Amino acid sequence: MKKWLAFLIAFSLCFALSAAQAETPQVGAIQVLLSDDGVMVNGQQASSDPGAAVYTAHDIVFYLAGQDFTYGEGEEHEGHTQEEADVHTVVHITQPGTYVLSGQLSAGQIAVDVKDGKKDPEAVVTLVLNGVDITCTVAPAIIFYNVYECGSDDAETASMTVDTAAAGANVVIADDTVNNISGSHVARIYEPGTVQLSADGQKVEEAKKLHKYDAAFYARRSMNLNGGEKGNGILNIYADNEGLDSELHLTINGGSINIFSGNDGINTNEDNVSVTTVNGGQLTICVTGTTGEGDGIDSNGWLVINGGSVTSAACGFSADAGIDSDMGIWLNGGEVCATGNMFDHVAGGDAPYAVFAFDGRMKAGSTITLKNEAGEAVQSWAPANDFSYLVISGQAVQPGSYTLWQDDTQLAYTGTTVMAFGGGMGGMKPPQGFEPPAGFDSSRMPPQGGMPGGMQPPEGFDPSQMSPPPGGFEMPEDMKMPEGLEPPADGRGPGGRRGGFGSHQGGEQQTVFVITEEGGSYSGVGAVRAE
Repeated sequence: MKKWLAFLIAFSLCFALSAAQAETPQVGAIQVLLSDDGVMVNGQQASSDPGAAVYTAHDIVFYLAGQDFTYGEGEEHEGHTQEEADVHTVVHITQPGTYVLSGQLSAGQIAVDVKDGKKDPEAVVTLVLNGVDITCTVAPAIIFYNVYECGSDDAETASMTVDTAAAGANVVIADDTVNNISGSHVARIYEPGTVQLSADGQKVEEAKKLHKYDAAFYARRSMNLNGGEKGNGILNIYADNEGLDSELHLTINGGSINIFSGNDGINTNEDNVSVTTVNGGQLTICVTGTTGEGDGIDSNGWLVINGGSVTSAACGFSADAGIDSDMGIWLNGGEVCATGNMFDHVAGGDAPYAVFAFDGRMKAGSTITLKNEAGEAVQSWAPANDFSYLVISGQAVQPGSYTLWQDDTQLAYTGTTVMAFGGGMGGMKPPQGFEPPAGFDSSRMPPQGGMPGGMQPPEGFDPSQMSPPPGGFEMPEDMKMPEGLEPPADGRGPGGRRGGFGSHQGGEQQTVFVITEEGGSYSGVGAVRAE
């Protein structure tokens, strides 16, 4: 039995990368040793000269507290004083090359900014995380401002197939290391001189963006994340808002990446263009929901999973999904377990998948198990957050008949609309001989955005209070499902879903999930009730 472990355990990676991606680049690399007592560069004290390849300063970009509405769009809790900002040491990297980072900054930031780099194919920077611990409380802990952009933001020519091999922003998680990145975000700041007010002068009608960086680990350009030769390096990201963001494309090729975020775990944010691609590695995401919402992975363009392992838990009390994409989710390989309170349509791909909808809230930490006809556990999961949708893809979705269990209780289908589907070459056909009920509409999905009826964040939670320690994370005690969140009397579950899977306490009746195989490809998954 292949066991999916709980979210807060860092996984070991056993995925082999190509030679170009697997080897941690060291030849000619610049060694940067971080310390609160002073940053060392190749054994020498870091320069304060902005002309140096690496220099330090106290000039972090942040959202200044106490400003009026013409300054930006930040809320009160997103503002910081100048004194708070000034304690941060910014390690500036200004020239192309490979930089091996180690050590600790309790208040600091790595800022990569190669002048005129966006259109320069030589403006490529690789950060090797070789055992770092960086905390930033006013902005991202690591940010790529300006390096080569290998992609285009043209929506007319956008495609889900992108090659980011030439990207200027690259990160390698060194073998046998643990790296902790704890960061904040910068709310939208307007560019001075561009603000146009309404006729009554009470609101901003138009303004250009000067700064806006939503995640603890942020790239304004397309970015690659790679593992080392053994692939066992660990990157932990702790975020008060979003975890790992790219403004265009993001490709994950390896490493063990664990994200604990107050909002989206991963976000790529160019509308109808961005592509989040997972080729390998082990990715685990837990959205803590301290902002009141959050998808596990949210791509404003496409999400493509070709390999590796993805375990993603969306916010437990909002209408968000473990995997979410505006232009389509494509599952071509790897292992996926995604949970949330919304199901975002899977457009297709070569890998089989199944979607289970539940007619009530499933508790975090309870074990969900698929059992075969012999009653043997095939695969099981223990999602970190409460959920009402489970999306799985990988070795568990093989031809056969299965039952679904929560701990020791078998789950039965309780509604009229079948909410389990299968992939395979983009197919959405039911198993042979299975007929959906009259009037079944497979396109019915909960509406994108907004909170389902009755869903509200827990009383008294304060997003500004989230500051998870690099050594570990504990869920806030007040993070509970609001009282009164029950499926309406008409049979619709959260988000407008009709039917789902509920508890079944024995007897002759059971729910069997039949997975069939036609022509060598998986064509569908259906849920049926057998007397």
